Amino acid sequence: MVFATAISSCPHLHFPKRLSATQKKIRCCSTISSSISTTFDLKTYWSTLREEINQKLDEAIPVQYPNQIYESMRYSVLAKGAKRAPPVMCVAACELLGGNRLAAFPTACALEMVHAASLIHDDLPCMDDDPSRRGQPSNHTVFGMDMAILAGDALFPLGFRHIVSHTPTNLVPQTQLLHVITEIARAVGSTGMAAGQFVDLEGPPNTVEFIHEKKYGEMGECSAVCGGLLAGGNDDEIQRLRRYGRAVGILYQVVDDVLEAKMKGEEKTGKSYVAVYGVDRAVEVAEELRVEAKRELEGFEKYGDKVLPLYSFVDYAVDRGFSFA
Repeated sequence: MVFATAISSCPHLHFPKRLSATQKKIRCCSTISSSISTTFDLKTYWSTLREEINQKLDEAIPVQYPNQIYESMRYSVLAKGAKRAPPVMCVAACELLGGNRLAAFPTACALEMVHAASLIHDDLPCMDDDPSRRGQPSNHTVFGMDMAILAGDALFPLGFRHIVSHTPTNLVPQTQLLHVITEIARAVGSTGMAAGQFVDLEGPPNTVEFIHEKKYGEMGECSAVCGGLLAGGNDDEIQRLRRYGRAVGILYQVVDDVLEAKMKGEEKTGKSYVAVYGVDRAVEVAEELRVEAKRELEGFEKYGDKVLPLYSFVDYAVDRGFSFA
């Protein structure tokens, strides 16, 4: 983890030497990993899981009294524009290490609940002040700030409760569930996503690495690690998944910023790699993160084709080869 704010102190983000003019596109790190990922149909895999997760989330948050809180919760969690990247990564990591998909679904749903809660709070006028999210008005725009805060507050503990009450005890020992709950609590808490949001609001521009690691890397890291924990992964496997998930989480956001800047034809403002270092530098960072993520997957070669979803997620983070619109 990074707790210093100096750029040079960040051990997880590496800035490669400047690329030549012919290399400044976001490219694949190797022909080997490219051929691996292109043999796997990520869209079908992801879409199938997404449908299952959507149904389980719908069942997990029925409208009860007081109705408006639940309607507000469901509005954000069940948003049609949600890709379900955290839960899908969790399931993929669990299956990679031989775990049962049924064992991962409750935690996958919980990850989406806490992810949605964080987005609800981040969008508030006192935070990032975003009027829209996932192609629809932000929660507070529809339900008001008071209800949005309550919906987020309710979703966090509901996620933990869902893990405990719905994970099959014959598939996952209670000790492993405790590790999963601890991992999620760490990721969303005062040393994780909350810290990233605070520094995003109050910190200077040179804290961009810390902000990205905490606001975006933590969710990817937590998702991959939870899947590994549910499958009973060993320490080395969990650490590889931790570094992999963190790199993919940050990579996705860096590419988002690059694509936005290129689409608008202007440099992005605020605390992002594009705003602080420019598009070319951000592209270099994205390439290094892609290499870093795939390097971690080399330790899972013994699992054969089961590693293909995780390989494909890396290239998708850069290439965005399909959408769920």
